[in-house]
Amino acid sequence: MFLISPFPPALALVSEDVKKEAKQSKNLEKSDISKKNDIDLKEIVFVIQSQSNSFHVKKAEQLKRSILKQSADLTQEMPTVLLLHQLAQQEGAWTILPLLPHFSVMYSRNSSWIFFCEEETRIQIIQLLETLRRYDPSKEWFLGKALHDEESTIIHHYAFSENPTVFKYPDLAAGWALSIPLVNKLTKRLKSESLKSDFTIDLKHEIALYIWDGGDGLPLTPVPEFCTDRVGSSCATSFQSSLPLCGNPVKKEDIFVAVKTCKKFHGDRIPIVKQTWAGQAGRLEYYSDYADSSIPTVDLGIPNTDRGHCGKTFAILERFLNHSHDKIPWLVIVDDDTLISISRLRHLLSCYDAREPVFLGERYGYGLGTGGYSYVTGGGGMVFSREAIRRLLASKCRCYSNDAPDDMVLGMCFSGLGIPVTHSPLFHQARPVDYPKDYLSHQVPVSFHKHWNIDPVKVYFTWLAPAEEDRARQQSQRGLKEEL
Repeated sequence: MFLISPFPPALALVSEDVKKEAKQSKNLEKSDISKKNDIDLKEIVFVIQSQSNSFHVKKAEQLKRSILKQSADLTQEMPTVLLLHQLAQQEGAWTILPLLPHFSVMYSRNSSWIFFCEEETRIQIIQLLETLRRYDPSKEWFLGKALHDEESTIIHHYAFSENPTVFKYPDLAAGWALSIPLVNKLTKRLKSESLKSDFTIDLKHEIALYIWDGGDGLPLTPVPEFCTDRVGSSCATSFQSSLPLCGNPVKKEDIFVAVKTCKKFHGDRIPIVKQTWAGQAGRLEYYSDYADSSIPTVDLGIPNTDRGHCGKTFAILERFLNHSHDKIPWLVIVDDDTLISISRLRHLLSCYDAREPVFLGERYGYGLGTGGYSYVTGGGGMVFSREAIRRLLASKCRCYSNDAPDDMVLGMCFSGLGIPVTHSPLFHQARPVDYPKDYLSHQVPVSFHKHWNIDPVKVYFTWLAPAEEDRARQQSQRGLKEEL
């Protein structure tokens, strides 16, 4: 197909020249600002928020090589590039704040910026240098791509409920930066008062809250060049938003799905599971406190508890390891109000080795300022390799009561065994409305959780259904209308 320009060729050329001149003058303006804050690459410390699982190490090392190659091409002195999982053995290193004193001691003399990024963040070094040169490195700066809540949300403890849009926090996928003076100031505060929060739920929001310090600290400065999409040549960063795939997707028969339920939810939640994602699963069982042959459910002999469900979860783990057929490599435990895409999970798991002890999902933390442990929050789905379950059950770590919080006990047990949580932001403990639209726009989500105040079937088909499944549903709806 040929596109015909609405402008004559000469006019088109003139308009191109005007555009070039405008761009050059903008660049000159930028370079004038840049001269005032002339920093070199060696003054930036890059921190890749890496994880110790072999797949994630590989991704982080690829990004490190890219940063160093781009730096070498500029024939400047090389920057420092750190992998977060190598920095400290302490459990809470991923929460960043406990590492700031280390950064202050090691880098405050010769560096200007600590730049944080995720394994999938793509960085254009020249544009990043130009961007950072706009900000005086002798002052305190907290830079990032700004997100905000559209409504107050449980994952942020309903903070700023009067006006949730007012508080800005960084999208970590776009990269974010702290100037060294701010790192030094935060280090002094960390030394004088310990971190207060018991739980780490949404790291990006909690870092911004800590730096803001109830209005006495610093708000986030939004930086338009920190991007998550690829639109615009001015972007210093972008983000790889496709679903990871390493070879063929895992066969659906190699994933055993366990749904935790109880008698009171058999009538309203199980039909939604069957109407949405259950058909994608190769092997699935419903575990309850009551055997109902019409579903069917398996009664594990553990009484239902109003909270926790630790006894039920460990019974599922025992049953999987000792009674499941064919030595299935993967187990996924979900709640009866979890919405999940099994087809996307199959893609994701192709990047992990079930022979390694893998404990995968959305990572939360408990008491990480004072030791503590990380855990996979249960509502978004907990994924276990058979090897992880084998090591867990070979240990003596068990529930202290049937109604103990299963996800937290599992986190404590795996932490004691030296098996780290592997985090994926594609699992979600809450509903789509609980997350900023800009944040979800660069994700291919694997799960959401809770039916509260939403239409769960609509949420599933909007966010999680495979394209062909969605089309089939629309066709069947059209056929039904025609019959009516």
